[in-house]
Amino acid sequence: MAGPVEAEKTAFDLLPDGLLIADDAGRVVLLNEMGARLLQCSADAALGRDFRSVLPLVDTAGRDWWACCSPYTGPAIRKGHPERRLLLPDGRELLVTARFVREARGAPVSRLVVSFRAAAARERAERDRAELISTVAHELRSPLTSVKGFTATLLHKWDRFTDEQRKLMLETVNADADRVTRLIGELLDVSRIDADRLELHRQVVDVGAAAARVVAGRVAAGESPQRFSVIVDGELPEVWLDPDKLDQVLANLVDNAIRHGRGTVTVHVAPAPGEGVDITVTDQGDGVPPEVRPLIFRRFWRAGRYGGTGLGLYIVKGLVEAHGGTVWVDDAPGGGALFRVRFPACTPPFAR
Repeated sequence: MAGPVEAEKTAFDLLPDGLLIADDAGRVVLLNEMGARLLQCSADAALGRDFRSVLPLVDTAGRDWWACCSPYTGPAIRKGHPERRLLLPDGRELLVTARFVREARGAPVSRLVVSFRAAAARERAERDRAELISTVAHELRSPLTSVKGFTATLLHKWDRFTDEQRKLMLETVNADADRVTRLIGELLDVSRIDADRLELHRQVVDVGAAAARVVAGRVAAGESPQRFSVIVDGELPEVWLDPDKLDQVLANLVDNAIRHGRGTVTVHVAPAPGEGVDITVTDQGDGVPPEVRPLIFRRFWRAGRYGGTGLGLYIVKGLVEAHGGTVWVDDAPGGGALFRVRFPACTPPFAR
């Protein structure tokens, strides 16, 4: 009876949730890898045992859940039980869903199928969603308030202002609209990265020219040209990258260095060891403490007193890895932070 289930075990092991299947006598015929991991037991050792001993569950009141649920002896019209938060004997919480498989309506249960997942994973996802909503609301509120205030003032008191004052107000509205557009773009990028839906339009790019172009854009936006240094060393190998994504990576790293660092921001482009291109962006600030380096490429990570959405470095990591590259942070030789991006060299057939 267990043969067909065992033949499908490899597929069940790919599931992100734990899965337990018991036969018509309540004996376990399958426990997938995630289930064994969550229950901290061997999948093979669970086979043939009573499902209640393999997956002992109690509700929040301490009652034996299987005694309350009675999958094999309860009403014959039941098809299962919706997701419920239950506890293992050691106090860990699981989100559990049960299905009662019958050969015909009203027939005895021939299979008990139980799926379960750690409640902590769901709580993390809910916290991420709540943090996303909070971040978006916070970042949108300020520019939209400014846009609303200036446009309302201009509409109702246009004649009271000089042309220079009107121009200043409209420039502020334009800058705040750009800020909202950037935020929406970041959120779309995060969505595509999380869903693995990034589209890359690769072509041969001049990485050194791209670095110079990004820096020139910051100077045009009002930064002092003395703040930056662009260095291109040696003959660079041919790399096929999405030029827009490369500009986005460079812009985010330069912006991060300006926001969090001090002194000169240096963008250094050089051949990577082996094949490929290395891009380093360094500043002369305090650097990144070793204890927080594993955190800085996570979503919504922000350095204390500094603003921003906390998405820039997460997007950098996603874009670099989509190209098959890597990114990491280290100490700059003269102090400060050093962010290094390494793109592999690739041949034209790889471009798409």
